[in-house]
Amino acid sequence: MRKIYIFITIFAVVGFLSSCDKDFLETKPLTEFSEVDVWNDPALVETFINQIYWRLDEPFSNGRLKSNIVDEGHYRGNGASKNFNNCLLTVDQIPGWSTPSRYRSWNDIYKTIRYCNIFFANIEKVPFETTLTDGKTLGDRMKGEVHFLRAYLYHELTAVYGGVPIITKPYGLSDDFLIERSSYADCVDFMVSELDLAAGLLPETHSGDAKGRATKGAALALKARVLLYAASDLYNTTVFPGYSNPELIGYTGGSRTERWTAAKNAAKAVIDLGLYSLYKAEPAPTDSVAQNLAELFIAQNTEEDIFIKYFTTNQRQMYGIVTGPNGYHNWGTNAPIQEMVDAYEMKDGSKFDWNNPAHASLPYANREPRFYATVLYEGAVWKPRPADVQNVDPIGIIQVGKWERWDEETQSVKIHYGVDTRQSTVENWNGSYTGYYLRKGLDPAVDAQYFYATVPWRWMRYAEVLLNYAEACIELGGADLQTGLDALNLVRKRAGMPPRVTDDQAEAREFVRHERRLELAFEEHRFFDVRRWVIGPEVYKPIKVADVTYKMDPVTKVTATVPTIFPKDFETWSWNDKAYFFPILRDEMSKNSKLIQNPGY
Repeated sequence: MRKIYIFITIFAVVGFLSSCDKDFLETKPLTEFSEVDVWNDPALVETFINQIYWRLDEPFSNGRLKSNIVDEGHYRGNGASKNFNNCLLTVDQIPGWSTPSRYRSWNDIYKTIRYCNIFFANIEKVPFETTLTDGKTLGDRMKGEVHFLRAYLYHELTAVYGGVPIITKPYGLSDDFLIERSSYADCVDFMVSELDLAAGLLPETHSGDAKGRATKGAALALKARVLLYAASDLYNTTVFPGYSNPELIGYTGGSRTERWTAAKNAAKAVIDLGLYSLYKAEPAPTDSVAQNLAELFIAQNTEEDIFIKYFTTNQRQMYGIVTGPNGYHNWGTNAPIQEMVDAYEMKDGSKFDWNNPAHASLPYANREPRFYATVLYEGAVWKPRPADVQNVDPIGIIQVGKWERWDEETQSVKIHYGVDTRQSTVENWNGSYTGYYLRKGLDPAVDAQYFYATVPWRWMRYAEVLLNYAEACIELGGADLQTGLDALNLVRKRAGMPPRVTDDQAEAREFVRHERRLELAFEEHRFFDVRRWVIGPEVYKPIKVADVTYKMDPVTKVTATVPTIFPKDFETWSWNDKAYFFPILRDEMSKNSKLIQNPGY
């Protein structure tokens, strides 16, 4: 078996539809295999499955996060993101989304679903041995993987489009492609069925080179996420009262309490496996909790991991160079905005407040550990600079501010800019606009200017499961409310934060939503949470960035050693309710006359 991170070679290997020609001048290349070859060789079938894994959406390959199209971050190359953040979505384009740089398109996801369907159409031909590995036969494990992958792909579709056509066979050129959208409820039922099948076929763990493949826990965790989404406001309230096909974008009947109960039970099933726990759940008194949390997101394997993608250096993982500070010759593309920074609590659990003089004078002091594990800010100690920058900054301290200094020669104030600003002496065209850089997921041991990191992308981890469980319990209320708070407080305890206490459901709801924002920051959750909670107007509004200045006393001509920092207006964002769902592009509507467009387009 080969590790799942061989995905990059898949398409070169699986040219399995190559034709057979008797002409010796057209001999089949040794790197290609016929369809017959593939379905007669379990090793080639495994390679075929690898290509499906490779096509799952994740941001580390190209380095571009969905965080930049929600209230977490700002994208340095901003054109598409700014359009998206003003809800300029049309049937002809989805700015910043429909390209592989942000998300797999409708067409691309269905292409990948077709690979799943080809697998199921041929899998019974494969001569599998009955030998057990990790408690399952290879044939059962593969079937379980593809049921899981097909569910994951439909989850990608339904999360942005609502109900979509359910296709379970590999259509050929002579087949009828005119297929109606299934109801949202039917899509949820289909995904749950797929994941139940997967959970029954998959092993609890993988050994050796099979690590990274789907497991029983991954299937159950995805089921919990699907059901959590299904119970959420977007799919259970009337957001578009005049829409003629409400069944496509949500439930039109049934019990929402039952849906929350199903979400709760699905998350509890993952917890009850007893296979996962929070990484360093009980911080030692001598631990740096911030360092623990930073380590979690660069470690190769932890007890918290449920479903992750591994990388090798030859896969050219772009996240490091795209995200890191430009004073390290990186690009600063994924940069936290002020609203995200301000969301982090003080270390005593109280809210940060710019109207509090103590907070405003030292806004980065006494903040909770997750802030330090996630954000690089003015004065943060990071890592040694590259050789050509060490003469400017021998220590490795983030410099996103500017210094007012008196120039004796000109008898005037001159501005000197930090090496991580866009006016840097290192690179004066690159870097963050926000006054911050993202630390989460950056490996300080890797010089991203020259080398590619192998930091895994974590699709699912145990903290999410606990927060899914907490949210479902809190929404059920009653006796479940405290159970939900208990789960939430496990996450807070690991983060070095005091527990949440309340018997008010509305307050508890805000607690869990806030906790998800902090704990799962920059992990591709916030974008979907904002939509399923129907809070677009609260989020897509004018944003702020940090102004950091070391001011000079006009009398003494001495420059301060402590900066003055304040949030300043930066960019206007606005909301339109149509953006709760995405448009089916005109090309897709033209291909299939039975498709019904989403509301507002």
